Amino acid sequence: MSETKAPVGQIRTEVHGHVLKIVIDNAAKKNSFSPQMMAQMSDAMTLLDRTEDYWAGVVCAEGSDFTAGLDMPKFFGPKAEKWDLKEGNVDVFALKSRCRKPVVTAVQGIVFTIGIEMMLAGDIVVAADDSRFCQMESKRGIAPLGGGHFRYLTRAGWGDAMYHLFLCDEFDAQRAHKIGFVQEVVAPGRQVARAMEIAQLIAGNAPIGIRVTKEAALKYIESGEKAAIDYIPRIRDRVLNSEDAKEGIQSFIERRAAVFRGR
Repeated sequence: MSETKAPVGQIRTEVHGHVLKIVIDNAAKKNSFSPQMMAQMSDAMTLLDRTEDYWAGVVCAEGSDFTAGLDMPKFFGPKAEKWDLKEGNVDVFALKSRCRKPVVTAVQGIVFTIGIEMMLAGDIVVAADDSRFCQMESKRGIAPLGGGHFRYLTRAGWGDAMYHLFLCDEFDAQRAHKIGFVQEVVAPGRQVARAMEIAQLIAGNAPIGIRVTKEAALKYIESGEKAAIDYIPRIRDRVLNSEDAKEGIQSFIERRAAVFRGR
C-alpha cells in the first residue's frame, strides 16, 4: 500500500492495489468542506477516473462523522473564498462530469446536505448504524444545488423524495436503507472496511466490463438528469439572491432560528 498524506482540513488518498481510497480529513470540524477541500476532492476523483490502474474507488471520512456539509462562512458572505472546478476535472457531485469508475462511499455519524449529494453521486453506499442524514438547505433559506433535487427521485421515488426534501428532517441509517440511499448498514467503525471489501470485490472483476456496465446504465438516466442539471442555474439564482437566503446564512452563523419571509 502507498499513501499520500495531507494536513488536517484537506483530502488525502491511499492506494490499495487497484482501489483508490479517498479520505475526507477534517474531523475537528465534523469534516465540513472548505472551498479548498472541494477542489481537492475534485482532483482526487479525477485521479481515480483518469488512472488506468485504479479500477474502483472508496470515499470515506476520518472521525465520528462523514460530513456536516459546507463550512458556510467560507462559501457565503464577506469571508467567502473562491472555488472553481478545474477545466476537464470530474465534478464532485457528478453534475458537469462523472467518474467512470465504480465509487463505494462509506458514511457514519452526521451525513448532512452535500454529504448526501456526494454519496448519491457515487454508486454504492455502506452506512454505519449511527449515521444521521438530513437535507436541510431549505431550513437555511437556500435549496439542494448538488443534485439532491433529482437524485432523491432516482433512488427513492417521488413520495419519499418529497417527504424528506420538504420536511428537511433527520433520518437514520435504517430509513436510508429502506428508501434505497444505502445498500448495507453495518456496525459503527465497520463501514470503511466493508466499503473497501466491496471495492476489492469489484476490482476483482474485468475492469472494462465493469466500466461499460456503469456507462450503459447511465445512458438510461442521463437525458432526464441533463434537464434537471441544466435547470440548476435558474433555481440557484432564485434562492441565493433572495432575502431568505441572506437570513438563513446569517441565522446559521449567529446560531439562532431563522425568520423567513418568502422573498
